[in-house]
Amino acid sequence: MHPNEDIYYIPVNFTDAGRVLGLFELRNCIEAAVLAAPTVGLCTLIANLTPFSMTVKLIISLCLLVPVCGFALAGIRDEPLSRFLITYIRWRKNRRIALNKGGIIKYERKRDHLRRAGRRGAKPRARR
Repeated sequence: MHPNEDIYYIPVNFTDAGRVLGLFELRNCIEAAVLAAPTVGLCTLIANLTPFSMTVKLIISLCLLVPVCGFALAGIRDEPLSRFLITYIRWRKNRRIALNKGGIIKYERKRDHLRRAGRRGAKPRARR
């Protein structure tokens, strides 16, 4: 090592940039808030219509709200739910193999195999 080279230390929280509380991506938090709004409305409706005590109403509300928000914050395979949903819709539309982060492999080999399987009852072809 040369005496005039500078040494830079990367801080421990370097990868936490752009995250809320160092754990959740901002996009996941926005999706959790969007999904929490109708759930809170449903919880309010349940609280107004049921004759239970406030503690029971609170427990019912938390049993609905925590899984919805937790699932939205965690995402699927570290992707936001909206990105996963878009990838799934594209896969259903194109009927190909979807890779992690949206990459695609064409599904030609399977198609050829299915075409050959359909000819099993037919006469065997002479090889060239």
